[in-house]
Amino acid sequence: MTHKMTMFGYNILPYNATLAASPYNIKFLVVAGGGSGGWGNGGGGGGGGMRTFTGIEVTPGVQYSATVGAGGTPPGSANGPIGGTGSNSVFSGTGITTVTSAGGGGGGHGSQNGADGGSGGGAGYGNRSGGDGNTPATDPSQGADGGNGSAQGPGYPAAGGGGGGASGQTGQNNPNGSVGGKGGDGTNDTITGSTVMYAGGGGGAANTQSYAGGAAGGGGGKPGWGSNDTNAADGDANTGGASGGTQGGDYQPGSGGSGVVILSIPTANYTGTVSGSPTVTTSGANTIVKFTGNGTYTA
Repeated sequence: MTHKMTMFGYNILPYNATLAASPYNIKFLVVAGGGSGGWGNGGGGGGGGMRTFTGIEVTPGVQYSATVGAGGTPPGSANGPIGGTGSNSVFSGTGITTVTSAGGGGGGHGSQNGADGGSGGGAGYGNRSGGDGNTPATDPSQGADGGNGSAQGPGYPAAGGGGGGASGQTGQNNPNGSVGGKGGDGTNDTITGSTVMYAGGGGGAANTQSYAGGAAGGGGGKPGWGSNDTNAADGDANTGGASGGTQGGDYQPGSGGSGVVILSIPTANYTGTVSGSPTVTTSGANTIVKFTGNGTYTA
């Protein structure tokens, strides 16, 4: 029990009294998991939704939670020939508005549209449409639309469109019926003290290996199948980058890249109370807490 003394009409706190800590502001970045590309002259996956915030006030003693979304799974029994949509990433806690970045949309199969998401998945061939980005809508936008497919290619179904990227760059429409559409570029961010690009879209598949697959969107996206004649690679982990589309048969899309949640906290206020084994570094006067899996920070 703390006792107070009175001197000359003023209350005097004893030397061992505890003063309540004041709220302080942090910055954070929330990137969702990227989408997987589609199978069968498929479209590229869309980059994960990306949202940044500065000057958010947190309250000492309150625990804040980071949920990191997984990348979308390749086409298969779970989602048919359409690429899997990435999972959402979330930052939440008492006294702040919950921030959700939506998973990137999966790339469309040859006869199907791309899926909606943080950024939309590219369409498969056949005059199909890319998925809508910024779904659900946020302001500022968390991502862009996927590119469209086209109906004609020489002797084969046409190629797929690219997935959208977080920069607001729509995935490229299938450019000429044969070459896959490029994935949209992601967005640079400097919250860690270094410039890193996140949430790039995957390239669409070419119509045959005689043509180039769509180029990857910068920010962890991967190219589509084509003259490289290989499976599409996984999107880069903890970037929200998307996988490219593939031709089908023996060639499979990869998984979308997982997301990330990063906090920038004034080092003078940083408590060190975390869970989930985040990476903790410093940049200037700030401590950087990078969650690559689910975890918490207590202010």
